[in-house]
Amino acid sequence: MDYLAIIIITFIAGVIGTGLGGIIGAVLQRDSNKIISLLLSFAGGVMLAVVCFDLMVESLDASLTVFNNDNIISSIVVATSVATGYLIVWGLNYWIDKVTNKEISHIDQNHPQTADDLDELIHSDHYHHHKDSKHELFIAGLVMMFAIALHNLPEGMVIGSSYAEHSDDLINNLFHGSGFIMAIIIGLHNIPEGMAVSVPLISGGMKKSKAVLFTALSGLPTVIGAIFGYLLGGLGDLSLLLSLGAASGAMLYVIFGELLPEAILMWKSKLPALAAFIGILVGFILVLI
Repeated sequence: MDYLAIIIITFIAGVIGTGLGGIIGAVLQRDSNKIISLLLSFAGGVMLAVVCFDLMVESLDASLTVFNNDNIISSIVVATSVATGYLIVWGLNYWIDKVTNKEISHIDQNHPQTADDLDELIHSDHYHHHKDSKHELFIAGLVMMFAIALHNLPEGMVIGSSYAEHSDDLINNLFHGSGFIMAIIIGLHNIPEGMAVSVPLISGGMKKSKAVLFTALSGLPTVIGAIFGYLLGGLGDLSLLLSLGAASGAMLYVIFGELLPEAILMWKSKLPALAAFIGILVGFILVLI
């Protein structure tokens, strides 16, 4: 019953949220960059607050229990687990860029070392490069889906690990606490992310129905990550601190390496920063409620 509840929650947040964004993108079929930018920034701010004020704190509490209230060892272990989670997702993204960027003609030794265009950040430029060949289009689609899945897998781990804190009475804690907050925010942020994915796919020649399905399926790793995070976090205090720490680090990469850069590339203004600031305050309040 616990796993079924988590699957339903994360399916709504991941697949339904991303798919809804894909539908909106297919209907509008235009860039609503300013709105998407503000929503992404706000969601990133809320996520940052939940990670720093709740998940990492819970990881530290579990670490103090394991290491007999030794603050130095506990803080080092938590910091290491957070760094590990961050580096894993960074490494996967680096590998994707290394494999795909060499096929894009304008990306050479003179190109900035970081994405300076939204299509580069979500890897849809790779899709456009291969859109005239059915075989290459299929390969490019798989690459892009994998890139999108990297966003959703750690997000699912955050939800699952958060719920693992209440594994002894999950049902009664299903609709409150950090797990439920993250599920809501991730679901909301997946809507503009789905829009950002479906618009370039449709512009590249993919049918609207196929683009929506493709976008929605990219949210499935959220469910997989949630199950893994819940399973790992429920094994004991040591596994809980490691899973919460690693999930926090992975989420921090998503926030600083994906969400906020996407928002800035969509709308080069100071308002996305303001939206992120408001999101942090809202997330702080939600954690304390």
